[in-house]
Amino acid sequence: MTRLPAKLDALALATRLRRGPSEHKGDAGKALLIGGAPGMAGALLLAGNACLHLGAGWTILEMLDRASAHVDTTFPELMIELADAYNQKTLNLHKPDVIAIGPGLGNSTLAPDWLKAALIYPNIPLVIDADALNLIAASKELLITLQKRNQQFPGMTVLTPHPGEAARLLNASTVQIQENRIESIYKLVEHTQSIVVLKGMHTLLASPHHAPFQCLAGNPGMGTGGMGDVLTGSITAMAAQGVRHQLNLWQATQLAVELHASAADSLVEQGVGPIGLTPSETILEMRSLLNKLL
Repeated sequence: MTRLPAKLDALALATRLRRGPSEHKGDAGKALLIGGAPGMAGALLLAGNACLHLGAGWTILEMLDRASAHVDTTFPELMIELADAYNQKTLNLHKPDVIAIGPGLGNSTLAPDWLKAALIYPNIPLVIDADALNLIAASKELLITLQKRNQQFPGMTVLTPHPGEAARLLNASTVQIQENRIESIYKLVEHTQSIVVLKGMHTLLASPHHAPFQCLAGNPGMGTGGMGDVLTGSITAMAAQGVRHQLNLWQATQLAVELHASAADSLVEQGVGPIGLTPSETILEMRSLLNKLL
């Protein structure tokens, strides 16, 4: 009989992100996010805005869409670059504290090259979402590279699949994933050797070293395009700050998942949604809740 997961209760971890009076942007970490293929730039911008508003010291976007790889006048704080073929050179130049890849990544010839470069970049937190998960599901080579990364740097990679992406990773159907979500997350962890966030109603989190936790916060208003991108950016921001604030990737993921869902609930309580609740509104509510928790 499968044991029921423990309730996620991670908001107290936010106090570790409290900043001292002499801290600077280097203490809050350098985050690099990769994606935004033509027609999907918004996904990377949402992830980047979440990362920015939740406290990363630097937020750098490697944008695959040439037409979108320019300054965003709404949020000029985002450092937006064109993601070209020189991926390893770019990563070595920036020396990020955390990498996220997947929002709007697409399936161009550049996409798997950037994913491989991220997977072999050593010893920093890596957040993998969306199209990056689909590429891993379709490539034995990328899956093996992921598994090797986790053997060499355990606890440094988190995957954030929705049920469809989880199904592709496990060569199953979405129905099978949803019928037994607890069994599915155990299988995902075993298959990838990663921290896994299985999104959906009562999001589940587990890792090779942690039994599943279940997030009981959240509401149906979160079922809209872009909410997953916001979660990716949020985990990235927490992990970037966590490098120098004693918050590892597992803890950063727990905090981000619960903060994300709690912000959506807070907005609904205020009469914003559930219908029409937007990811952008959720980012700002997350920032407000995070600062109250400090």
